[in-house]
Amino acid sequence: MTVMDKEARVSIEALGDHLDETVALQGWLYNHRSSGKIAFLQIRDGTGVVQAVATPSDVDAATWEKIQSLTQESSLVVRGVVRADPRSPGGVEIHLANLQVLQLAEEYPLALKEHGVEFLLNHRHLWLRTPRQVAIMRLRDRIMRELEDFLRDDGFTRVDTPILTPNACEGTSSLFETDFFGHPAYLTQSGQLYSEATAAALGKVYCFSPAFRAEKSKTRRHLIEFWMIEPEMAFYDYEDNLALQERLVEHVVDRVLQTCAEELETVGRDPAQLERIRAPFARISYDDALELLADQDFGIEWGEDLGAPHETAIAGAFDRPVFVERFPAKCKAFYMEPDPQRPEVVLAADLLAPEGYGEIIGGSQRIADYDLLLRRIREHNLPEEDFNWYLDLRRYGSVVHSGFGLGIERLLTWVAGLDHVRESIPFPRMLNRLSP
Repeated sequence: MTVMDKEARVSIEALGDHLDETVALQGWLYNHRSSGKIAFLQIRDGTGVVQAVATPSDVDAATWEKIQSLTQESSLVVRGVVRADPRSPGGVEIHLANLQVLQLAEEYPLALKEHGVEFLLNHRHLWLRTPRQVAIMRLRDRIMRELEDFLRDDGFTRVDTPILTPNACEGTSSLFETDFFGHPAYLTQSGQLYSEATAAALGKVYCFSPAFRAEKSKTRRHLIEFWMIEPEMAFYDYEDNLALQERLVEHVVDRVLQTCAEELETVGRDPAQLERIRAPFARISYDDALELLADQDFGIEWGEDLGAPHETAIAGAFDRPVFVERFPAKCKAFYMEPDPQRPEVVLAADLLAPEGYGEIIGGSQRIADYDLLLRRIREHNLPEEDFNWYLDLRRYGSVVHSGFGLGIERLLTWVAGLDHVRESIPFPRMLNRLSP
């Protein structure tokens, strides 16, 4: 098995710059058909797909024989002349002159036909090679890049937070526990508490890392391991927080529309659904949301948190993202600031995506007062000794501050119009899936 000289490499995405030139291209065989008089090879290299065309008169007998023996996903090097062809993907094709087989693949388990979901998930390491999955991963990369670019341009500093923590940030029932040299430790649910500390040092910060929730949920919106970007801002109140969320989501959607038209087309996403995403977003209070739900025969008592069906019903009343705000304090986390006009609710909001995709952002103004925070920690039966460092943030220069967490997979699922969150991450971890 050999690889061509680096200086000779041309990627598929760059072929348009080499019209009528002889090039060499490394890749994998995605599809192959031959009539005996002409052969068509669809080759992918990670940057795109191109068709190579060969006839017995174009190549020697040994090369023609190699072409006939090729199997799906064989790795190879093709050499030939780049020709313009508006019917082909990318507007070009290669008139093949020579073929080098690097590895002749065994019979490929993912034939070019429909497969069941479980079969595809069991072969996720191979499923990722298909054009739709490649497009989804490129959309994921673009979204993550744009989120970071926006925040950095807005004066934020990235500060990474621990994956192993001594305590819960959210509910203790959804923690993964592990042994830390004889002491219990937990896979992080969120980097928020640590980001509050770094915001007191740097002003505006964000962390970007995986998070883990041991939730026994099988809905199309839930993963056990997922990625969050979590901005935290000193001197930002509740309204500042929501305004930042609006600008951030609007920016990401705009940039996807500008740079990922091909990927959106590949996944079948109608861009018109995204073009209407403009700030400011609608708002509905928790109380009004319950009235809306009651009109649709949902039985939910005041004080209960919203579930996936409730979020879908609420979002269905809007054609853009909508904030559900001012939740009851008893159904939200201990660190959320009470509404000064109505202390039984907190200055918190969930941003729901339209079209039934549910919550993509959860955020709040954080409690700045030491005594109130301590009281909330006790009310939630949390171990005070584990939160002494967090209380210190209220002892030494406490200020109004706010933040939020944005789930990458849920945002991507909505933007790409996916049916299930499992396609939004390379290797999904779900209730009954830990492999591959």
